[in-house]
Amino acid sequence: MLLDGEDWTAKVQGFRQEAWRLETLPWYRVPGEDGDIRDFLAGQRIDPRNYCSGYTEGLQKIRAEGRSKGRVHVVRQPLTDYLRFEFMYYEVHSRAGDDIRILDVTDRPDPLEGVQDFWLFDRSEVVLMNYADDGTQISRELYEGDPTPYVEYQRIALAESVPFREYVSGGYRA
Repeated sequence: MLLDGEDWTAKVQGFRQEAWRLETLPWYRVPGEDGDIRDFLAGQRIDPRNYCSGYTEGLQKIRAEGRSKGRVHVVRQPLTDYLRFEFMYYEVHSRAGDDIRILDVTDRPDPLEGVQDFWLFDRSEVVLMNYADDGTQISRELYEGDPTPYVEYQRIALAESVPFREYVSGGYRA
């Protein structure tokens, strides 16, 4: 079953305890971000201590309700322009309550090689994120099989990654 519109919004907002995502791509083509990326590449930055949006407010609400949202992004050095741009927002989102971790596979085998992007909701529902080669999202598909392999992918990703702030403070920021 493909998820779009209200069905997707209900899924991403209606989880009981945990929404978690694996991100594996070096570039995502997101409608509406082209101008922001151009601005970023031209030197414009947001102030992570003062930036607020509907997304950050939603993260704060999730945390206040005792729920959690997190992700692990698999990366390789050097970071793409898109990842450098995304890291600027990761700083803001982590401050707002998103548990963001980085799995750098630059100098080691990728323990999740071949695993596609996905969301895992309450460790019981999986949504597969389907992308074209250029990072354009094709679809979101509710996985109807056993979620156990995805729970294991989450375990591996968490065990092999470091918190975002630790990663960037370790001198890895490009």
